[in-house]
Amino acid sequence: MINLTGVPILSIVTFLPLAGALFIASLNREAAGNARWTALWVTLLTFAASLLIWINFDTGSSNFQFVETRNWLGGIKYKMGVDGISMLFVILTTFLMPICILASWESIDTRVREYMIAFLVLESLMIGVFCALDLVLFYLFFEAGLIPMFLIIGVWGGKRRVYASFKFFLYTLLGSVLMLLAIMAMYWQAGTTDIPTLLTTKFPPEMQKWLWLAFFASFAVKMPMWPVHTWLPDAHVEAPTGGSVILAAILLKMGGYGFLRFSLPMFPDASHYFAPLVFTLSVIAIIYTSLVALAQEDVKKLIAYSSVAHMGYVTLGIFTFTTQGIDGAIFQMLSHGIVSAALFLCVGVVYDRMHTREIAAYGGLAERMPVYAICLMVFTMANVGLPGTSGFVGEFLTLLGAFKVNTNVAAAATLGVILSAAYALYLYRRMIFGALEKASLKDILDLSPREIAILAPLVILTIFFGVYPAALLDVTALSVKKLVQNYEVAIKTAEVVVGR
Repeated sequence: MINLTGVPILSIVTFLPLAGALFIASLNREAAGNARWTALWVTLLTFAASLLIWINFDTGSSNFQFVETRNWLGGIKYKMGVDGISMLFVILTTFLMPICILASWESIDTRVREYMIAFLVLESLMIGVFCALDLVLFYLFFEAGLIPMFLIIGVWGGKRRVYASFKFFLYTLLGSVLMLLAIMAMYWQAGTTDIPTLLTTKFPPEMQKWLWLAFFASFAVKMPMWPVHTWLPDAHVEAPTGGSVILAAILLKMGGYGFLRFSLPMFPDASHYFAPLVFTLSVIAIIYTSLVALAQEDVKKLIAYSSVAHMGYVTLGIFTFTTQGIDGAIFQMLSHGIVSAALFLCVGVVYDRMHTREIAAYGGLAERMPVYAICLMVFTMANVGLPGTSGFVGEFLTLLGAFKVNTNVAAAATLGVILSAAYALYLYRRMIFGALEKASLKDILDLSPREIAILAPLVILTIFFGVYPAALLDVTALSVKKLVQNYEVAIKTAEVVVGR
């Protein structure tokens, strides 16, 4: 353990990628190789620095740690800090960024310098979302992340990239405008935008409902929940591989994180009131998008719809208000961050070789790409929720929490597990098994050393967290316990008041 007293470690981790982006901006346009290597080393250094947060994190405390406070704009402060929930998302972000840079090493050959700058700026903004302890600061990081992602899809995407990037931008921006109004209302009511203070502020029940709906509009689009999910398949299909990885692994999790950080603790009465609505939308998302995934002919679209279904389990778990449900939701988000990232990387591997994402263009890849087949099998099984993989733990805990609250909802959600097996195994069979008949696949090469270096850590983590989930659950335990206890106290207090 390294003594970090007085060291602004969160600010260092947050703004180190931004410093790297400024350095790359100073390089010549022709220095594409230098831009790649600079981005890789900056992201690796950021990941190493973020590990210091995990090493020095006190799992025996549910309070915010490594808190930094500076005066900024009037009563608004620059305040950073992490608890057991947010710290793991910071680690996930910094872990995946070097992998995204490596995945883009050969596939991105135009405007390389600008691409690397966009990714490094995006990393800073994503880490800022999980570290911010001021509402206005959170909102700035949350919204600013749209800009580099908009550019990544719009400049380096596929044929319909402009349509997909504008759809992504407008959907997410529209939801966030309502959140801004809610933030202003909270400031007028509480006189502060300090998140730890707001967590102990009791908002009037009627006001809570309006505030909850405003935040819900933003987080539901970000996750995305059904029926505001339609931007996601388009964005995934058109985005470059690195963009798809970050979109699925990190940006989607901001919605779930928002529910855990704001909706549940700040508006407990409203969360309780709207829980049936969330259950309904979650179950529809799980079943409907799984059926839609079964009908897809594009590999990326299938995985994108699968992500919507998996996020349905997350919202279901969060709004059970049980320790198991919330633990399961957090674990599901972290597991999905690893598994969905890996699946999109696997699609990128064959797309770089064949330049098509049509499932029908493949078949019999096991004959020519045995290592690839093994990697894809591990991630497919994790996506299905096979015991022994990280995907199982999150789904199991989520459904356990749901069964304690509403058996009908849990039973309907369990149907999604069967459907996920159907579309995932159907995809794997069509791509990997069968005879290698297509002439275009006769000379396809197996994973290169660079691709093995990208996928190997993800394979190891998928199995490790499936066998030893306590590595993550122990970190979140006290934060989740505090969240559930505060919710229960708030609901009992509200019932007493209504009873009078």
